[in-house]
Amino acid sequence: MARIRTIKPEMFESESLAECSVTAMLTFIGLLTQADDSGRHRDNPAIIAGRLWALRPEHTAAHVAQDLEELAAADLICRYTGCDGRTWLHITTWEQHQKINKRTASRVPRCPSHQGKQQCGKCQAADCPAVRPQAAASTAATPPGALREESGSHSGGLRCPVSPGGAPAQAAAAAEGPPAMPLDDHLGTAATPSTKTAGRKAFQEDSRRRTGERREDSLSGSRIVDPGSFLTGRTAPVPDAASESVSAKELVAEYVRGCAHRPPEDFLGLLGRKIRTLLEEGFASEPIRTALDRLRAKGLHPSVLPSLVNEVLNASLQQAALAPPAASASGAGPWASTGTAVYTPYLNPTAPEPTTFGGRL
Repeated sequence: MARIRTIKPEMFESESLAECSVTAMLTFIGLLTQADDSGRHRDNPAIIAGRLWALRPEHTAAHVAQDLEELAAADLICRYTGCDGRTWLHITTWEQHQKINKRTASRVPRCPSHQGKQQCGKCQAADCPAVRPQAAASTAATPPGALREESGSHSGGLRCPVSPGGAPAQAAAAAEGPPAMPLDDHLGTAATPSTKTAGRKAFQEDSRRRTGERREDSLSGSRIVDPGSFLTGRTAPVPDAASESVSAKELVAEYVRGCAHRPPEDFLGLLGRKIRTLLEEGFASEPIRTALDRLRAKGLHPSVLPSLVNEVLNASLQQAALAPPAASASGAGPWASTGTAVYTPYLNPTAPEPTTFGGRL
């Protein structure tokens, strides 16, 4: 993690830093802030370029690698391979110009050349080797490009060993004589069965798995075949298609098209908010359209739109229940009601009111 470090004035008078380029000097100063409390950091030019030169895309990882070579040549940093097999670096003059009061334990492998007396931050061992013994032993026992062990064979039997020259060691097997018969020779089976079996074909590919090789494509995700039982219960009701297909903007546009002149923007904004609230509450679009027609006919304020919707939904049913019965055959005139009363909005009268009662007192 980056920390606040000390930069002394003598740094700009250092002869070792003067041997390096300006970019190498800036990389060195940046490493002071990125190194841990023991002066150790990952020796990877790409990582260093991403942390120190993120806003300088012209200074690539290749330039950072050249900066590290210059710093290593000037003996300002030491590049080494830790016990984990990775490459690391540490600042050689760290203890001279950095004073840390509460030092945090390092998690990075120590340098075997300059920090042999310090504790390794990776394996936490006092006698930390430069390379892990398991890795060193496996590397020494197995030559590059060779398999460590035989992990399989063809269906016909064991494979013949291959000589270093590439030819099978059949001559040595012939010199030793015929193969020994197994204990169950009373069954008529030989020690080395034929590679051809009745009704079968020999494998055309090697059954051994080589290092770094995959037999099949590895798929990400869960390997569980059974996803489990499905949830049971009542299904959710299908929402009304009409309420989903209409929006507040469309209803406001319908309201504006029915007006003789366009209403003010504040009026339309408040009306749109009221319509949106009603749609979110689950009201259908048809009662809202009817309420908008009444709102337009009376010229009311948009705040009364919920009351008009309630009137459309509830008052219409009450008016139908209180309506007079239909005309009977025994004496109703043409003025009798024959159906449900139709709502007629009240309009201000345009004709002047009479001043007398029929022209006479």
